[in-house]
Amino acid sequence: MIDHIAIQVGNVAASAEFYDRALAPLGGQRTKEFGEFISFGTTGHTLWLVPATDDGPAREVHLAFAADGRAAVDAFHAAAVAAGAESLHAPRLWPQYHASYYGAFVRDPDGNNIEAVCHTP
Repeated sequence: MIDHIAIQVGNVAASAEFYDRALAPLGGQRTKEFGEFISFGTTGHTLWLVPATDDGPAREVHLAFAADGRAAVDAFHAAAVAAGAESLHAPRLWPQYHASYYGAFVRDPDGNNIEAVCHTP
């Protein structure tokens, strides 16, 4: 249902480097650079990083990226932490969501809660 989403970041280049590393295990990569804007996706331009427009405190965004298996969730978490992310929750099952929900959560350079999730056993 979502075609694309844009999030404001404090430093587009630094955030893009983080997402280069964190999304690679999920098949995500840079798909376009348009001025100061940088997009990521697997086939299109799903996630856009755009410069923050004011100096006020950022409001946390939660983004969950689909993983094609549990190993991809594990690899996402390892890559994100290696890229400097704070680990919020290491990869594990979340049975309160549903029996096969396997996810990992990290905090990106701008304080957003970023997740990779697999819904299959």
